[in-house]
Amino acid sequence: MAVVRQRTILITGSASGIGRDCVIALARRGHKVLASTHTEAQAAKLRERTAADGMPVEVFKLDITDDADRAKAGEVSIDVLINNAAIGESGSLAEVPLDRVRSAFETNLFATLALTQLCLRGMIARRRGTIIFISSLAGRVAAPFLLPYAMTKFSLSAAADGLHQELKQLDRDVHVSVVEPGAFHTGFNQRMIAKKYEWMRRGSYFQDQIDTLKAREQRMFALLELRSTAPLVRKIVQAAEADRPRFRYSAPWWQSAGVQLLRVFGK
Repeated sequence: MAVVRQRTILITGSASGIGRDCVIALARRGHKVLASTHTEAQAAKLRERTAADGMPVEVFKLDITDDADRAKAGEVSIDVLINNAAIGESGSLAEVPLDRVRSAFETNLFATLALTQLCLRGMIARRRGTIIFISSLAGRVAAPFLLPYAMTKFSLSAAADGLHQELKQLDRDVHVSVVEPGAFHTGFNQRMIAKKYEWMRRGSYFQDQIDTLKAREQRMFALLELRSTAPLVRKIVQAAEADRPRFRYSAPWWQSAGVQLLRVFGK
């Protein structure tokens, strides 16, 4: 499929999973892709991968929580920002160490918003651009023991919605979209749910239920997780390439429909 207009696209959190798959898909479609990673080691690995595939991708370290790293984005005219970088935290909200919650909000909301504001300066000045927030279906229905992560995604989706409404008041062709992934087998979910067991065994209110909780999580992800990110990557590509993208995209469709049903019936 031919690309209507080549875009310069910055993707954060590109080291693996959804971010890396978007880098590859968008580069193959002829876009100028700026792929950023949290560490230099991750950047080197991704640089090697894209070079081996003959893809002209610019790869560099951009820790979105670091002011100096974020400033790199202000040096480039960016058509599309894909806010994908995120960290996962899990555990009982009744007892989770609050520094873990603060850290999740710092990356998933505050640093993401700071980078977005920086990129918006150029987009508003040029009168065009697209901001894409990678949120989560977990940001629409609360799930027990995932709230330290889910709360950040609830907040991010609300921020995206509000920013979308605000930017419509300007005489600019600047758009905001939110993409809500369901459960995909990238390793992110497994690492996130495992984090709570670093501290929940030690005097947790739920220490007698740990084995049951683990077994339930394994069954849930075995049932829900998709091995391929292709359905989600297609949605992100659609949002990045559209002149007037929709506000909300979700994948896979059946998980999105399930979440909608839960909300309709008051879950």
